[in-house]
Amino acid sequence: MHDTLILEPAQPASASVIWLHGLGADRFDFQPVAEALQGVLPGVRFVLPQAPTRPVTLNGGWSMPSWYDIIALQPERAIDMAQLEESAGQVLTLIEAQRASGIPAARIFLAGFSQGGAVVLHTAFRRWAGELGGVLALSTYAPTFSADQQLGAIQQRHPVLCLHGRDDEVVPHALGRRAYDWLAARGVDVAWRDYPMGHEVVNEELRDIALWLAERLAD
Repeated sequence: MHDTLILEPAQPASASVIWLHGLGADRFDFQPVAEALQGVLPGVRFVLPQAPTRPVTLNGGWSMPSWYDIIALQPERAIDMAQLEESAGQVLTLIEAQRASGIPAARIFLAGFSQGGAVVLHTAFRRWAGELGGVLALSTYAPTFSADQQLGAIQQRHPVLCLHGRDDEVVPHALGRRAYDWLAARGVDVAWRDYPMGHEVVNEELRDIALWLAERLAD
């Protein structure tokens, strides 16, 4: 994970946010967001990993930073599950590195935009068995949530904030809402926010994220 961007806070870190970018972006994409959040959340380290560059079938086979290959959109997104599992494994490694640095698991948050959000939802609710501070799911969906899947008591305690644009032309609003509904039906402490935006991030959303993180870090 040598290409991970780590933004240290001005004071010793007491919490960490591991934040995954979207398809075709890079680890610097959310650097301005992380730096802005550090201005109001002292003591939070931001860990921004880089997706590997590989061909993406949906985009004509062009190579770009991608957490997994997207093979088709309809009727449901068909993805390369082995690559998704590989990316989730990278997130698990980052969680363990933060724990080794002295950050308790209960103060480690996973965040992801679009494809990155799909990875963190999969990691938090299908791969990671321990505590987490919470999950931020931005403009994303949950390709591996299934109707027959149940959650353990620890996973049910992961707080989640789902944020989505009502005019999202890349990941339809309905897909984001479906992930929220799935979590709510299984007793997860999940909140939903949507905004008059497309596949992007807006200031109102960032304010909601800052408030949500501050509430959980105050516990």
